[in-house]
Amino acid sequence: MTHEQLKAGRIAAALTQVQATDYLGVSQPYLSQLERGERPITAELARSAATLYGLPATALPILESDEQRFPEDPEPLARQLAGLGYPGFTHLRGRKQNPAVVLLEALVEEDLKVRLTKALPWVVLTYPDMDWPWLIREMKLRDSQNRLGFVVAMARELAATRDRFRPALERLSAVVEELEHARLAREDTLCRESMPAGERDRLAATRSALARHWNLVTDLTADQLSHIS
Repeated sequence: MTHEQLKAGRIAAALTQVQATDYLGVSQPYLSQLERGERPITAELARSAATLYGLPATALPILESDEQRFPEDPEPLARQLAGLGYPGFTHLRGRKQNPAVVLLEALVEEDLKVRLTKALPWVVLTYPDMDWPWLIREMKLRDSQNRLGFVVAMARELAATRDRFRPALERLSAVVEELEHARLAREDTLCRESMPAGERDRLAATRSALARHWNLVTDLTADQLSHIS
């Protein structure tokens, strides 16, 4: 979160600095310094401000890569998706997280439940203004850019056919083009590394043209994402 976002969020929420400090737990002079960029905005304060001002999840802090914590249990990821507003997990208590972090945590998993994998194109479509340079860099560091490329390309297909997401089409096309230049030749799965060899061979032979292009062994197609509307 930048100091400009912090100030603009407070103004949009029609709050004075004094009113905001009661919730944020800082003094008015300190908040004034934060809004002028004279003090660093901590992750804790950014999260509190995003909640108070009703800012989008893209304004939430992104931890540096060496601070990332990737959960072994997929349930925390489901709660993060719920926090972003994913309709498939409205029954869960959500934990709001930056969508770029959510995508990273999901796509670096060796094995991810199908219900979680199917939610990832929705994240791309709902938050097309996320921090793509950061996410692409982190995926490249893990040699997982093909997974991201496939998910974004699938989201682009959906954006072209759904009026609600059509404004995201240009941005997603630019992301796909950038990932094309980094596409890896080695074969990978879409977070299903433990699949049996026989199933891997079958999917490799029957996968979609898009999956083949991104060198992924997966049966996921845009047709399976009718819940995204």
